[in-house]
Amino acid sequence: MEIKSAEFLVSNTDVSKCPKPDRPEFAFIGRSNVGKSSLINMLVNRKDLAKTSGKPGKTQTINHFIVNNKWFLVDLPGYGYASVSKSERKGWSKMIENYILYRENLYCVFVLIDCRHEPQSIDLDFITWLGKNQIPLAIVFTKTDKLKRTEVDPSIEKYKTVLLKTWEELPPLFSTSSEKKTGRKELLDFIAKAMQGQF
Repeated sequence: MEIKSAEFLVSNTDVSKCPKPDRPEFAFIGRSNVGKSSLINMLVNRKDLAKTSGKPGKTQTINHFIVNNKWFLVDLPGYGYASVSKSERKGWSKMIENYILYRENLYCVFVLIDCRHEPQSIDLDFITWLGKNQIPLAIVFTKTDKLKRTEVDPSIEKYKTVLLKTWEELPPLFSTSSEKKTGRKELLDFIAKAMQGQF
């Protein structure tokens, strides 16, 4: 897929105020500081479409972008230990839950995981929740450039091993680096094929 245009559309905290669900939608979510904004910018080939920050918890709303005037890319708030109050985090989690469960044109949730870390229960719990609710998902391992080449596959294998304890079949897995643009073609091809098959 060639990215010809990518524009910010709207930010909000209420799924009922999201854009009209007339295009396929792909959402990106992950633990705070997983590199979500950098990945989105890498995908659409724009330096500052999604706002990046060294401070966890920068994204606090549902952010819609329209790509090639054909599909929506959605940047969701990160889950985890951002430096905000418990009540704010609870508000985010309800907003994310409502969006994921009730957004009718949502084709896939891309769950981002920092490949440098051991499997984290917060990621595994979220992936399990998506599975139980029959939400289509894919797992995107980020920051592969921060590991030695020989360390990337073993790190991903650890996640596969843990997931296969409860999953009969693994969701699609992608290995990415925003710095080196690794995985960009694979992710865009996946989105293109998903749109051809579903809409």
